[in-house]
Amino acid sequence: MTIPLTYLYAPGDRPEVVHKALASAADVVIVDLEDAVSPGRKKYALAATVELLASRHPLPVHVRINTPHDIEALTGLPGLCALRIPKVAHASDIQRIAARTPGVPLYPLLESALAVEHAYTIATAHPAVRGIAIGESDLRADLGVRDGTGLDWPRTRIVIAARAAQLPPPAQSVFPDIRDLDALYASCTHGRSLGFLGRAAIHPDQLPVIERAFRPTPEEIEAAEEIVKAAATDEGALALPDGRFVDAAVVAAAQRTLALARREEP
Repeated sequence: MTIPLTYLYAPGDRPEVVHKALASAADVVIVDLEDAVSPGRKKYALAATVELLASRHPLPVHVRINTPHDIEALTGLPGLCALRIPKVAHASDIQRIAARTPGVPLYPLLESALAVEHAYTIATAHPAVRGIAIGESDLRADLGVRDGTGLDWPRTRIVIAARAAQLPPPAQSVFPDIRDLDALYASCTHGRSLGFLGRAAIHPDQLPVIERAFRPTPEEIEAAEEIVKAAATDEGALALPDGRFVDAAVVAAAQRTLALARREEP
């Protein structure tokens, strides 16, 4: 299975944009029924998405619902791969939805201080939860944070909760400036240092930048190959020729690096 790095949002009330997203280089397309759709077009967006998901597509399609009422229309459609649930604050929010969506993977979006405080219980609320993510725009407003650095603690909290729940590393929230690709790359590099893996995008031009930021560098791949090769000939802790000490945790990290380089699950 390919490790996803890029998640491209497309507004559900614009089918032509959704189809362009499905033809893009994204790993996952997220059809948005929430923030990207004006109130007067919510009903049309849901109807268009139901029509879209009546068949399967080459790329996995997730849907960010607007209200729980969207679930009945979407569940069971052959093209639906997962639901993204906005504004989750309690484990019970997910448990109620999971009871209505048997077999559908769920991705809670944590967008408030309360949600961050409950991150681990949300991540472990139900086996249907396959990942968690942070909604930075709403969280910034909730906290009164003026710039991105004020969100580093909540970001780290989400990463730790996902790891503790044995879920994949979360993907970063969207970067709103679609023209400043250098700033996007710098932000992705920072997110990677915090433990995020991949990122949501709102424009196709952002996709190659995100992938480049999160894929291992040639130097990282070379170092990982050296560690894995050394571990194959020795058991337990060992020292590399340059004096670096290597134990089982370091070997596991190196194996994850090589898996990411291949874009395959380890």
